[in-house]
Amino acid sequence: MLLTFLGKGGSGDGECPALYATDAGTYVVVGWKTETPGTVEIPHLLLGFAEPDTFIGATMSDTGRGTFRVSGLPVTDRAAVDEMSMEPHETAVEVSKAERTFYGVSAAA
Repeated sequence: MLLTFLGKGGSGDGECPALYATDAGTYVVVGWKTETPGTVEIPHLLLGFAEPDTFIGATMSDTGRGTFRVSGLPVTDRAAVDEMSMEPHETAVEVSKAERTFYGVSAAA
């Protein structure tokens, strides 16, 4: 799995959740571990690093404290895990990358 770093942020200490695009047309989300395997917690602002006209195609639940919980497939590819700098309290999940489709009309100026 080849990764393209898109951005990181959210903890203020430099060791933050991160978002990557993969060569398989998916996203890898590095986030804080939760009690649920395959689920990470990420700051809302991390979604701003998604590639243009795409979004994380996974169900997210808002914690009410500036973060989302997102579930995906745990990343086990050794080369990919080694490429990402993760703290012991972080883990990574792979989620689908979905494209935005616009069905409306532009707002009047």
